[in-house]
Amino acid sequence: MTWVGVGAIRYQPPLAPAANPAITGRRAPSRRAVPWGATLDTVVFLAVLGAAVMHAGWNAIGKVGLDRFSSLLLLSMVQVVMALVLLPFFAVPLAAAWPWLAASALLHIGYKLFLIRAYEHGDLSQVYPLARGTAPLIVALVGAIWLGETMTAGKTAAVAAIALGVIVMSHNGGLDRLPRKALLYALGTACFTASYTLVDGVGARIAETASGYVLWMFAGDALGMTGFALATRGRASLARLLPAWRSGLAAGGLSLGSYWVAIWAFTLAPLALVAALRETSVMFAMLIGVFLLGERANPWRWISAGLILSGVVLMRL
Repeated sequence: MTWVGVGAIRYQPPLAPAANPAITGRRAPSRRAVPWGATLDTVVFLAVLGAAVMHAGWNAIGKVGLDRFSSLLLLSMVQVVMALVLLPFFAVPLAAAWPWLAASALLHIGYKLFLIRAYEHGDLSQVYPLARGTAPLIVALVGAIWLGETMTAGKTAAVAAIALGVIVMSHNGGLDRLPRKALLYALGTACFTASYTLVDGVGARIAETASGYVLWMFAGDALGMTGFALATRGRASLARLLPAWRSGLAAGGLSLGSYWVAIWAFTLAPLALVAALRETSVMFAMLIGVFLLGERANPWRWISAGLILSGVVLMRL
């Protein structure tokens, strides 16, 4: 087995598809980092783009008439049911990965609670792009320092273009008028997004089963969200979810599938590239709104889409 040193972290070249633990559930040697200049191969690239479409899709379906906390709680409840059904078919993560799983669950819960608070002080069109767009930049910086995942100039430009495009989408709601609390909570949300991306990227590599890792992570996330809901809102918080279960089932399935693909991709490519490519979901959400839901798009949205698309093209050069 050939190992390439990357700082203090070892890298094993990706396994052939037949031996990939995300597909077979079988364990494979640990992958802790990727080498300088690594990129997404065509299969991973297209898979992550598909995950971005699924992410945009569940956000569109997720408008089920519930308040934002209840919508995210419903999503977690649906995901844990699916995860528990699937868990017996995949390998259990190695013991060394369980602290990362626990940290990931807490970070995902923090992400949701901060996002809800940001929405309480600012509009969705302002908050969400800002929260999502800054996360890949944080991942790129920390990934380079912590994991040694230094990218080429072209790939760095691709990440920056996608992130900038997502952030520009915030101008649609008048970023200069964004309340200070909304700005702080949006940036806090971005820090949580970047943190769980880094934790999940490393944790999935240590777990040596991307599928087992993501399913257990969703289980921990749902347990934490349910406990928080019961402690702060009582049993009524669960009862009010029942009328929306059908929409929740579709949204939960798309959300689980979207992040499942991302976790798998984290084990094969630099985290910053995967994180940035996932955020193209903002562009797909805009296109769904314009062409399927009849929404209007102002010039800033099209500028944003152009920047995101240029980043995607740069990523393939």
